[in-house]
Amino acid sequence: MKQIHSVGVVGAGTMGSALAQKFAQQGFEVILCDLNTPQVEKGLSGIRKMLEQGVERGVFTEGKKEETLMRITGTDDDQLLAGCDLVIEAVFENLEVKQQLFERLSGIVPQTTILATNTSSFSVTELAGAVSCPERFVGLHFFYHAAKNRLVEIIPGEKTSRQTLESCYRFSLLAGKDPIFTKDRYGFAVNRFFVPWLNESVRLLDLPGASPALIDAVAREVFGIGMGPFALMNATGVPIALHAQRTLQAFGPSYQPAKRLEQQVEAGKNWEIGEANTSVSDNLKIAIEEHLLGVIYFVCSQILNEEVCAAAGLDRGARIGLRWKRGPVAMMEKAGKQEVERLVRNYCNKYGEQAPAIDPSRWARQFVFLRKMAGNALITIDRPEDLNALNEQVMKELDARFSEAEKDPEIRQIFLTGVGKAFVAGADIGFFLKNMKKGSLDRIVAFTRFGQEVFQRIDNSRKQVIAVLNGLTLGGGLELALCCDMILAFPSAKMAFPETGIGIYPGLGGTRRTSARLGKGLAKYLILTGRMLDADTALSIGLTDAVIAPNDFFRMLDGELPVPEKTDRKLPEEWAAIEHLYAREHVSDLVEKNVEVQNQLMADALKSLRRKAPLAVKIAEHLIEEGKGPESELEQLPFIFNTNDAMKGLSSLGKGVKYQGN
Repeated sequence: MKQIHSVGVVGAGTMGSALAQKFAQQGFEVILCDLNTPQVEKGLSGIRKMLEQGVERGVFTEGKKEETLMRITGTDDDQLLAGCDLVIEAVFENLEVKQQLFERLSGIVPQTTILATNTSSFSVTELAGAVSCPERFVGLHFFYHAAKNRLVEIIPGEKTSRQTLESCYRFSLLAGKDPIFTKDRYGFAVNRFFVPWLNESVRLLDLPGASPALIDAVAREVFGIGMGPFALMNATGVPIALHAQRTLQAFGPSYQPAKRLEQQVEAGKNWEIGEANTSVSDNLKIAIEEHLLGVIYFVCSQILNEEVCAAAGLDRGARIGLRWKRGPVAMMEKAGKQEVERLVRNYCNKYGEQAPAIDPSRWARQFVFLRKMAGNALITIDRPEDLNALNEQVMKELDARFSEAEKDPEIRQIFLTGVGKAFVAGADIGFFLKNMKKGSLDRIVAFTRFGQEVFQRIDNSRKQVIAVLNGLTLGGGLELALCCDMILAFPSAKMAFPETGIGIYPGLGGTRRTSARLGKGLAKYLILTGRMLDADTALSIGLTDAVIAPNDFFRMLDGELPVPEKTDRKLPEEWAAIEHLYAREHVSDLVEKNVEVQNQLMADALKSLRRKAPLAVKIAEHLIEEGKGPESELEQLPFIFNTNDAMKGLSSLGKGVKYQGN
């Protein structure tokens, strides 16, 4: 499999500069190329400014800023691209310009270099006609602002090879992106529904009493977004919305550009939004809501029926790429088939469209995937929009995928990892709150019991199971990792048991398995204080077995690199003191007594303990001391989830909470 180490970006405008910055931040060597020398200098200046702002906000260190800038070479000489493993064009949306560029690049870079287009509108297959060896050509559509927005659409052309797709998928992950796959259709997945949504918002100005401000206000509420369609068009460029809509016209009459949108572009002005009129009738607000939902449900049903993109990909595109609170498929699922059919039928009748079939079976979303390669199985939890949080569906899919890998005689090792910023950021808090408010604590217990059974099967597997912590690993995610024979971590990984800080305690085996790996003293310290560990610290105390480079993980999957062997490590002195203290003392004594602290770790721990939920701390400590096994964690679940502390903690994530112990 082709490894990508160096990336060329052609076009030093807003998109190209942002891509160059992001790739360099992630450790790639980058060549930012533009034939316009002042544009190159402007792009580099913009990158420096963005990084400096990041330093001011505490996002980057000064060292990280300088390292990133050192990895970027700006040039007006496209011959320098010959040494790149991947070259991405990010020039303006002109088909002829892009075709000419790829013809030239085909004569510069070797045939082993992957060529990619960042087009948001043109056919990848059509552009591939300008490329020698089109099997190495692919669409990589990134979203604004590309240095921050994690979404990328991966679009194969008719001749794109599977090796090219796999290399680009791996590159996307290494570049800090959350990828979705789409077929090569105009608009791909996200713009296919987003651009008509913008277009429909303009048409709504024809409704008596409607205004950009009112339409934006309704859209913000219905879709859970920070900016309405008119504000978004002003921010990204009104002409861009019109250009994108014109590329979709072939799909039918409802895709024709709104007359007012054409007029606005001709006038060369942004929309005047102003303040929303709050005294308009409810009927007008309902009409706006139903039109905006109608266009989304109509287009997304077409996308699903045409199998352009999976349902989970559509929701991810909306939530990560567009920052909607809810994805379109989840919205359809909540509305129900009958309501979706009504809104789609009304929309189609308005424009003379044929209504697509509304098939709820196409709304099903999959979040856990199994792939097999070189005698290895890779199980991936792919729900980055929710930090791969565990809920009933994810747990069932994890069980099914693991059972399949376990039964396959050709599989020797099973790797578990996540997509995005997290391995698994714990259990789904929304699931807990929903059932607590309904009084359905038995459902929480059932979920936890089933989760324990799944984790026990992983723990008891006769095959080697390896957790690869690609990012944030919290609560249930760390409990999952502890079921594995080995725990490998990327340098960016962070780990913690945050439960006692939100009013509950680990319920998926964490109290027992942490003790088994680290001893009771460190188990009590980590679980009761909720201390966050970085990858190196976790390795030093034996919580993980190795810190590995992300690229090395893929080499392990391909059978090119062995999995590191476990090695015994001596506990650092300050951690040995922590282990000794917590092994011999009860937490209540530590909090109430004037315990002599030997280092800053101990002092910080005592402060942290006083902020935790006392009932959760008491139960967790008892479970660790008792050491009976994961099943003992089930006994106190109905009690703890019925406390005011749990309701307050789970409802106030990220906020300071004073617990009352009830």
